[in-house]
Amino acid sequence: MNDTDIRLDTIRGSADPKKHDARTIAALTSNPGCSRRGVLDAAAVNKQELAEHIGYPPQFGQSPFDITRGIAFEQFVKANSCAELLRLLREKLSLPIPQVSYHDLAVAAGHETSQTRHRYTRQLLARAARSDPDSGTLFDHPLLRLNIAGHDAYLEPDLVAFKLGDRFHVVEIKSFSIIDGRADPGKVAFAATQAAVYVLALRQLLQELGLKPGLVSDAIFLVCPTDFSNQPTSARIDIRKQVAVLRRQLSRLAQIGPLLSLLPPELTLDLRRDDHGIATRPVDELIDALEQVDARYAPECLTTCEMALYCRAQAHHSTERLGRSVREDLGGIEMLDAALALAQGRAPGEHEYEAAHLLRLADRMRADCLKGVA
Repeated sequence: MNDTDIRLDTIRGSADPKKHDARTIAALTSNPGCSRRGVLDAAAVNKQELAEHIGYPPQFGQSPFDITRGIAFEQFVKANSCAELLRLLREKLSLPIPQVSYHDLAVAAGHETSQTRHRYTRQLLARAARSDPDSGTLFDHPLLRLNIAGHDAYLEPDLVAFKLGDRFHVVEIKSFSIIDGRADPGKVAFAATQAAVYVLALRQLLQELGLKPGLVSDAIFLVCPTDFSNQPTSARIDIRKQVAVLRRQLSRLAQIGPLLSLLPPELTLDLRRDDHGIATRPVDELIDALEQVDARYAPECLTTCEMALYCRAQAHHSTERLGRSVREDLGGIEMLDAALALAQGRAPGEHEYEAAHLLRLADRMRADCLKGVA
């Protein structure tokens, strides 16, 4: 164990490391400039428990209805050894699939430990990678592994690893609808980022086997219900951008040492749970410790980070609450009071002239609009 590991363990305290899944790993890319998020994720802190203890529980997540619908849709697509999925790949995407073999990796010879299932996944994928390029093999629920800041995260994806020719492809099955050929852009983007997690994990597995990571395609297949029915449709999506962003963020977490060096060596976010599992750490003391790690709040955090409500409250008087584009347009103006003063005629400082011009222009346009309404 090196000094960085010791510091991260101290920050996490006595709690077990938070286990990542594909959803939480994909969320790492939502705000890569936030030091607080980087430190908490590198230390594997349970952000939900932390946020709940200080009085800002997260307010996002899948509803029971969405979870049930997603399970039912996935079961329909995968029924009869993925017959519906194969029909989509053959007919809609015109893929030449001469023959198919199907492997369900949910259970490895009756043993369900993560290590056993991962070894079973390695064996079958290694065999497929070295077999006939036209074997067309389907792998359901492969158990993958990805290193996150020194911790191995086991990923049990709701997907199929599909071998077409000499490439493996990720098939991501989602229950949000594609209506008139269009889907929610945010949901599609997050699904692509989640698929990028699986792509990186598959590439890491092949690399461990001495095979080329390039055997995993940059194109994934997204399968969703069409219109208001349960009938699936599919699309091919290029995720090279998402893979690159995710790789950079994972590299940043792995190189967290310089950021940790700026924090007090005794800093800890331990909730100090008693023998009954109840957190005993005084809230004020925990907040004082948390505020020693800089945050960079953005409205997008509300849908991806468990700490978002606390960080938003902390940024109450900051231009950060207005979003990244506004913050970037205003340059170094960090407080809303300062921005309003510039808009209303306060003399700008040396580096505030451009921002002051934009603010006064916006103030004049607002005044003109209000006159028109009156």
